[in-house]
Amino acid sequence: MKRLLGAALIAGITATGALAQTESYTIIAPAAPGGGWDQTARTMQTAMQEAGVAGNVQVVNVPGAGGTIGLAQFISQSSGDPSALIVGGYVMVGAILTNNAPYSLDDVTPIARLTGEYEAIVVPAASPFQTIDDLVAAMKADPGAVAIAGGSAGGTDHIAAGLLAEAAGVDPKQVNYIAFSGGGEALAAILGQQVAAGISGYGEFESQIASGTLRLLAMTSEEPIEGIDAPTLKSSGLDVVIQNWRMVAAAPGITDEQKAQITADIEKMVKSEQWQEALERNGWEDTYLSGDAFTAQLAEDVETTRAILKTIGLVQE
Repeated sequence: MKRLLGAALIAGITATGALAQTESYTIIAPAAPGGGWDQTARTMQTAMQEAGVAGNVQVVNVPGAGGTIGLAQFISQSSGDPSALIVGGYVMVGAILTNNAPYSLDDVTPIARLTGEYEAIVVPAASPFQTIDDLVAAMKADPGAVAIAGGSAGGTDHIAAGLLAEAAGVDPKQVNYIAFSGGGEALAAILGQQVAAGISGYGEFESQIASGTLRLLAMTSEEPIEGIDAPTLKSSGLDVVIQNWRMVAAAPGITDEQKAQITADIEKMVKSEQWQEALERNGWEDTYLSGDAFTAQLAEDVETTRAILKTIGLVQE
């Protein structure tokens, strides 16, 4: 009997372990391949699988409109599904407000803020703009003639361009901002010299900066960042500090128990060696925040973003 009980116990443990390994997630990256959300989702995929959080993790790209197309699909198709996740962040907050979307992040289940990344302002290597002062002088002379590429309208990159113009004494509504749905498309436009400059997270430009095909003019951080050879906008006399943050959310309509399990899985991923190595490799700051603290912070960020977008003319009163 003892042998039978022991065998049954071992079988149960083995079955439980096998079940844990076959547990799966599907992560919606609401942008085209190559951008920050895509990078975040695929980094999550690798870390979750290698750290044993889930046996199978798939990433699905649903680009368009600053993530709001992917968000709409996620809300309508994934309700009550504990295996469904979506990556989002500051860009999505702005896009929802700019597009006056009929849904918002109130319609999903926030799980955690994951990372933060400061914006980089770059130009092609052949650009006549050698410094941020050169770029600002050109914007002052003729804002419409200085095309700036970045992510979706109303997102972090667009906000950064507007705040840069405002700090330089240029009407933010006159900025010639060219929005792209994915980081790869924006990068191609910058490298192809179809635009004068580009704004995005440093990680999206890092390899081109290192190779010399892009020139880094400035960062949007409060203080200089170790390992990055560029002034901040503040040190250049432009009072602008902005950080893009990224989050993960679960589907609407899940139970409290399911939310707790997802939160535990994400926390395990965040603490894993694989995730920590990815943060360092990509130059992402660890801004992990979950639970009620994150929900409260998210609500505050939405209102702050609304105020900024009104200031630079992207959201009407």
